Amino acid sequence: MRLLEFQGKELLSQYGISVPAASLVNYRDEAIQAATKLGYPVVLKSQLTVGGRGKAGAILKCKSASELLPKFDDLINKEVKGEMPRGILVEEVVDIKSELYLSFFLNRSRRCYSLIASAEGGIEIESVDNKVIFDIPLEGLSPEIAEGAAQKLGLMGITPTAFVDFTMKLSKLVMEEEAELAEVNPMAMLSDGSLMALDAKVIIDDNAMFRHAELKKYEHISELEEQAGKSGFSLVELDGNIAIIGNGAGLVMSTVDMVTDAGGKAGCFLDFGGGATTETIYEALTVISKIRRVRGILVNLFGGIVKTNLVAQAILDAYKNNLIDVPLFARITGAESEKAKAMLAGSQAKLYDTVEEAIHEVVDQVS
Repeated sequence: MRLLEFQGKELLSQYGISVPAASLVNYRDEAIQAATKLGYPVVLKSQLTVGGRGKAGAILKCKSASELLPKFDDLINKEVKGEMPRGILVEEVVDIKSELYLSFFLNRSRRCYSLIASAEGGIEIESVDNKVIFDIPLEGLSPEIAEGAAQKLGLMGITPTAFVDFTMKLSKLVMEEEAELAEVNPMAMLSDGSLMALDAKVIIDDNAMFRHAELKKYEHISELEEQAGKSGFSLVELDGNIAIIGNGAGLVMSTVDMVTDAGGKAGCFLDFGGGATTETIYEALTVISKIRRVRGILVNLFGGIVKTNLVAQAILDAYKNNLIDVPLFARITGAESEKAKAMLAGSQAKLYDTVEEAIHEVVDQVS
């Protein structure tokens, strides 16, 4: 579950991490009240789960009241990567001395959490040379590791102490809330050497949600996810451009991981389960057709209970009726798979013997 910025900051604040004063608003009169209370200048920040808000112009500074409503109207109606905002955060402007970067993420390949920190904030961390990475032992982050990170970053004065305190608190949040990611970018260093989270990206492990009733208030089901549920299949919208379809949550989740490892980004996770018919699969493709950021569809299907020829017929019908117009890449095996392959031969769908081949092609096509 991806938290919005204001939700992530609420969680950080509960763990004693300093965040700017702010109010979430949805209407013009609320924006006026919030900005007046905070005092100008203020920052308006569109609340989205997708990244790249700054580059998309979805974060705007207002120096005076005359700028507020035009910029609020712009943001509340501004779509970013196919997503409309779920409110606007009106936030105080903080006088900062410098910016840093800090995150904890679940490192599945190493079966542990990893810490990444950089003395540069507000950047693409993958392209930065000046960063430190530490794997966190199963027993959790120790002050010694946090101090080692501060030392490698070259922090001076009171900031190393503040950095260790901030890092230990963020680590506690990650461990206790079972987060897959907690990223603060930027972490602002103020003139007194203290640190504040100017942004927050937090992702909670969906499989752990049953243990965290206190986080249920943050759950949000999109219209398409709700429609999918009513149609009998599971859909999770993501921020990439490859729709991933399969039968069985484990199969689809592993396919998402494989796509990520290959350099692609999943735009949605769709599991149509074991009782699918041509009609329900067609409905699944109908839902995917409404996700405008999707540029390719990957089908990884193992026919057991589901007869793969039913899937093939739904794909053919979807192309025939101009329901989908993006390329579809499929690996189909199992019950009736030879019949399914024969049906799709010569169609717009591209068939592959292995899922690795299909993934390579879809990533190559949409990147």
